[in-house]
Amino acid sequence: MSRYTEASCKICRKKGQKLFLKGYKCRTNCVVDKANDKEGKRGARPKKISDYAKHLREKQVARLSFQIGEAQFRRFFSIASKAKGKTGETLLRLLEMRLDNIVRRAGFCDSIKTARQIVSHGHVKVNGKAVNIPSYITKVEDEITLSPQILEKVIVKQAIENADKSSSRPSFISYNPENMSAKIVRLPERNEMSVAVNDQLIVEYYSK
Repeated sequence: MSRYTEASCKICRKKGQKLFLKGYKCRTNCVVDKANDKEGKRGARPKKISDYAKHLREKQVARLSFQIGEAQFRRFFSIASKAKGKTGETLLRLLEMRLDNIVRRAGFCDSIKTARQIVSHGHVKVNGKAVNIPSYITKVEDEITLSPQILEKVIVKQAIENADKSSSRPSFISYNPENMSAKIVRLPERNEMSVAVNDQLIVEYYSK
């Protein structure tokens, strides 16, 4: 998979949308918010884009939000298209249930990049068994825990504290502060998913 070396804020500026690639910092010091404020004051008119560009943009926003390559994103779409239910919603749910994203949404880290590193380095356990594959699809009733070593890291402690203060954990994840574990109690609803996109446009993009 290709690695992202471009500045996170630059990616968001290009798409004109907050992708929360830097986690908590995106809520307090976001260049997209600043740019929108400036454009609002100037009364700038929104740029007209083609129908194809609209479809491409939604696909790119979803892909970049989870920081995965095109080949892997297409693979997830192929799985979703063969499953029952709405393809777009199934695709987003699959992405949402990735282990690296669950680690992020459980509040163990602020960004998807940090979550991926924690998983890849073998610090995450699913039901007591170490899993080092960020794209691993978690299931309902899975319990996620971190190794004692990583729990002592400042970046993890700060992320947990931020999640506690902001109450940002979704209701489909049950967090236990006593043993610092997270359990998936059910599948996420559409409005609980972390990516704000029109999934129908993504389906139409790959259907052309």
